[in-house]
Amino acid sequence: MSKVTCDMAMSLDGFVAGLHQSLEEPFGEGVGDRLHQWMFEEPEQHAAVIEAVTAAGAFIMGRNMFTPGRGDWDLSWGGWWGDEPPYHAPVYVLTHYPREPLPKKGGTTFTFVTDGIESALAQAREAAGDRDVAIAGGAETVNQYLAAGLIDELRLHVAPVILGRGERLLHNVGDITLEPLGTPSGTSLVTHLTYRVPR
Repeated sequence: MSKVTCDMAMSLDGFVAGLHQSLEEPFGEGVGDRLHQWMFEEPEQHAAVIEAVTAAGAFIMGRNMFTPGRGDWDLSWGGWWGDEPPYHAPVYVLTHYPREPLPKKGGTTFTFVTDGIESALAQAREAAGDRDVAIAGGAETVNQYLAAGLIDELRLHVAPVILGRGERLLHNVGDITLEPLGTPSGTSLVTHLTYRVPR
């Protein structure tokens, strides 16, 4: 049976982005690629993990992960990833502002969902068929799905970095006891941890 999964790169103190995310600094002020350095500097050593991040049949993300903009849409903005995003599957973007679906090369179409996390998940499950659905981020979106008990497997990629402030994962998600799956792995740049999230 398919699962709802989530992969998140985070700091040791629980942040997945810094403050004041913008076009110039997508991960927040002063963060750069410190949380994702392992993906760019050691891709061969983490190949299986990187492949698993984009292996789902459909994805869900918050608007903040799709765009630095707020309020009404800038229709010239097509996402951070250019003409061919890495998803190669349907992506459902949570937003309060309607927008027509945005098809891209490689099989990715961004669909903008205005009626909540359950609706986005239902649409993603239908699109994914027997494949997994991935909650792609950011922190607020993941926290909402965790609080609602809708994530089955949480995969954390912890960088040895302390940000001190920013967008915190696992905030206001309730009393959850995670069950470790497998053995932690990694390098000096990251530790990979996988947990089952009991329902």
